Amino acid sequence: MVVRIDLTGKKALVTGSSQGIGLAIASGLAAAGAAVVLTGRDAAKLEAAAAGIDGEVAAVAGDVTTDEGTAHLLEAVPDVDVLVNNLGVFGAKPALEITDAEWRQYFETNVLTGVRLTRAYLPGMRERGWGRIQYIASDSAVAIPAEMIHYGVSKTALLAVSRGFAKEAAGSGVTVNSVIAGPTHTAGVEDFVYSLVDSDLPWDEAQHEFMRLHRPQSLIQRLIEPEEIANMCVYLASPLASATTGGALRVDGGYVDAILP
Repeated sequence: MVVRIDLTGKKALVTGSSQGIGLAIASGLAAAGAAVVLTGRDAAKLEAAAAGIDGEVAAVAGDVTTDEGTAHLLEAVPDVDVLVNNLGVFGAKPALEITDAEWRQYFETNVLTGVRLTRAYLPGMRERGWGRIQYIASDSAVAIPAEMIHYGVSKTALLAVSRGFAKEAAGSGVTVNSVIAGPTHTAGVEDFVYSLVDSDLPWDEAQHEFMRLHRPQSLIQRLIEPEEIANMCVYLASPLASATTGGALRVDGGYVDAILP
């Protein structure tokens, strides 16, 4: 049996997709035949990202953490078949120094942006009898890191949000899942790694030191590449994943020391 993923005729929206995991997911969906919409705040970065993707690609610049930015996106893209809520922020800070404003920022950005877009797009998917919604969570949702508990808590919330919306979509042909991404190699993560280890180390040594000191549970003992996260997302977006909903699918390199999720 040959497994083929064909998303021809489907429109996909990926938030936070000008770089990193979001861009890899968008590229993977486009390679499978979907018409892809990139979103982000920086129009120039979005256009550059779109130019690097083969296929039907559009870019809508705006800040979806605001009502105005969300309204602009929904006006430009009123309906989608696949929604990937990837937008998120992260950073290290001692737990007792995280301010109320920072807690609110993480919740607004990492949780409520996806909730708003799900609330906007799920009804149309349900009426058409087909749709795919995904939330990009993290191993930090299950194994809360001491150095960024505000991030971990926001990702834990996504597991509950995706499970809840999966129940709302029950029996409609729409699936809702979260993807638990492990420590992943992106430009932002490189900065994060160097904030925790010797900044004079070459990248390969810095990555090894970071995994040894801060992520020793990883079974692959390396950072995950964004394309490896994208592979799962493309599968979940496809008709092949029609019986997978309400789940938390792990692409964490074996980091979370548990059988479930």
